[in-house]
Amino acid sequence: MKLPIPNMRTRVKICGFTRCEDASAAARLGVDAIGLVFYPPSPRHVDIRQAQAIVQGLPPFVTVVGLFVDEEPWRIREILERVRIDLLQFHGDENPDGCAIFGRSYIKAVRMKAGVDLTKLASDYSTASGLLLDADDPQAKGGTGTGFDWAMIPPDCPLPVILAGGLKPANVGGALRQVGPYGLDVSSGVEAAKGVKDKDKMAAFIKEVQDFDHAKFD
Repeated sequence: MKLPIPNMRTRVKICGFTRCEDASAAARLGVDAIGLVFYPPSPRHVDIRQAQAIVQGLPPFVTVVGLFVDEEPWRIREILERVRIDLLQFHGDENPDGCAIFGRSYIKAVRMKAGVDLTKLASDYSTASGLLLDADDPQAKGGTGTGFDWAMIPPDCPLPVILAGGLKPANVGGALRQVGPYGLDVSSGVEAAKGVKDKDKMAAFIKEVQDFDHAKFD
C-alpha cells in the first residue's frame, strides 16, 4: 500500500471546464490540475474536440485529469489516444482492476455515506494515487454543490485524501483546518453557471488555500 505524501502544501484541482479561456485563467491563477468530464449526462461534459482545445491552451506543469463514470474501456482508450490526460479519475462503481488496466495513475472517488470504511477502500484500491471524497447523491455523480460531514473522515487514511463536495471560497478555510487534506477538488463552488467558471471565485478560492498554507508555515 502506498504511504501518504507529506503535505507540504495543499494541491488544488478545479473540475468541469468546458471553455478554453476558463482553463487558461485557472492556470494563470496557480491551479495545480484541471478536470475534464467525459460523462455525457453531466452538464459539464466535453467531447474530444473540446478537450483537445482546452488542453492545447494550457501552459506546462498543469495536470490534466479525465473524469469517467462507469465508462466502457474502449471509450476511455480512445480518449487517451486523442487527448493528453495525465491522471484518470473514476467516479462510478469501477472495481480496482477496472481502474488499473489502463496503466495510468488514477484517483478513485468515494461517495461518503454511512458505513463507508476508508481504510478498507484504501486497501482495495491500493494502486490508486489517492481517494477523492465527495458527497453521496444518488441522482448525480459529483458536481452537485452539496457537502458531507467532514467528521466522517478518519485522520489516518492510508492514501492521500482529496476533499470535494460543496467547497467554495467561504468554507474552504474551515475544510482545510478540520480535514487537512492532501488536495481539494472544486467545481460548482467557483462557477457563474454550470460549466462556466467565474474568475473572481476561482481567484478567491485559491487565495484562501494559499493563505492557509502560508499561515501553516509561519
